[in-house]
Amino acid sequence: MDLCEFEADNSVSCRLASAIPDVCKTEDCCLGIDEAGRGPVLGPMVYGICFCPVAKKEDLKDLKVADSKTLTEAQREDLFRKLDEAKSFVGWALQILSPNTISTSMLQRYLNTHTHTHTQKERDTKSEQPNTHTQMILTVLLFHRSKYNLNALSHDAAIGLVQFALDSGVQLKEVFVDTVGPAEKYQEKLSQWFPGVEVTVRPKADSLFPIVSAASICAKVARDHSVKDWNFPEDLGEVDADYGSGYPNDPKTKAWLLKELDPVFGYPQFVRFSWSTTQTLLDSKAVTVHWDDDEEDGEKAAARQNNTSMLSYFKAGSKTSAQQSNTHQTHRFFTERRLQSLVTL
Repeated sequence: MDLCEFEADNSVSCRLASAIPDVCKTEDCCLGIDEAGRGPVLGPMVYGICFCPVAKKEDLKDLKVADSKTLTEAQREDLFRKLDEAKSFVGWALQILSPNTISTSMLQRYLNTHTHTHTQKERDTKSEQPNTHTQMILTVLLFHRSKYNLNALSHDAAIGLVQFALDSGVQLKEVFVDTVGPAEKYQEKLSQWFPGVEVTVRPKADSLFPIVSAASICAKVARDHSVKDWNFPEDLGEVDADYGSGYPNDPKTKAWLLKELDPVFGYPQFVRFSWSTTQTLLDSKAVTVHWDDDEEDGEKAAARQNNTSMLSYFKAGSKTSAQQSNTHQTHRFFTERRLQSLVTL
């Protein structure tokens, strides 16, 4: 698998795709979605789709695809090669989410979109305007105080890949998805995004539907390649490449995280700094850093640093304006503009 495009800049996400088979542009197709690398503290998370004509489902079974987690690395590589060679009726696409993208995204707030559909006829009935049947889409954006979490990131990656397939001309009839979060809610969400496409969301879908197994293999092979051949863009000198699977409970991964922690700069972008594993190590092993933010006003920050806040010069005290003018001379900036301090409003 050629990951040169991602390796050129692994600090950002990247989409890779096969050629779209001509038959997928003319016949009804099924599409499977799965991911690899959701849990690790190291490396990217990869979302994959695989698609083929509904009439070719049996041909896909003949390739003997299976859940990637039940296969050895060599078996996954062999099956991906077979999928790639079946390009006359099989296509695939990947969204590689870099560790940096995952971490920075999870620090953001997000907008949850609810779409409500009404017909113009319903609107006309209420307003007594001329009757038409044009469909109106009303979209309501509700701001969520919760952070943009991994589930939301996963949903957006999956939606983006399905939309990519549609935009590429694939005639999607069925979509099968390995669930992220509650299956029913996720299925409803995808069905609203893609009306006219039959969406099936199931736990362990990669072991139930061959097309999802195929997507799982594509995602896992890409994840394995990217982690194994990770290019550290930071100038770190010799970096120990024996970091294990990247999962937090892997002894090799634990040892690597302890070894490579810089007390000031933390970790390279290979590490997901939004993971609790990383945050715990940084809190206990790294130098304490205090960040001035909106939760601490200027006066509190100044007091902590034993300084005087600029706000204190504008703060109204118990003295009147006349009394204050006797204690210090007002700067001409204020006198020329006839500006005075107010005690009350």
